[in-house]
Amino acid sequence: MTKSRKLRLRTDDTVVVISGKDKGKTGRILRVDRESEKVYVEGLNVVKRHQRATPGRPNAPVGVIEKEGPIHVSNVALLDPKDNKPTRVGLRRTDQGRRMRVAKRSGTELD
Repeated sequence: MTKSRKLRLRTDDTVVVISGKDKGKTGRILRVDRESEKVYVEGLNVVKRHQRATPGRPNAPVGVIEKEGPIHVSNVALLDPKDNKPTRVGLRRTDQGRRMRVAKRSGTELD
């Protein structure tokens, strides 16, 4: 089992793809897979999968369905909320001692 590094991206963050077939496109993170260091971005890296009907799930989609595929975290960059340009993410402590994510580009607090 490999040790995964800490990811500074979270669900609902807006990111831009910086390499790959969807380079330059932006989207919202739907989910983060910390084990494999991948993110699933809304509307990006869409793949087709053939889905068979399963007896236990009557409402599940059947046929050829399209869904978002994983993108490695090194291929996406967080968008700075101030000027909508790619930025890195840093950590800063607040006066109460809590950790706060900060955009390196503008110093804006992210959450």
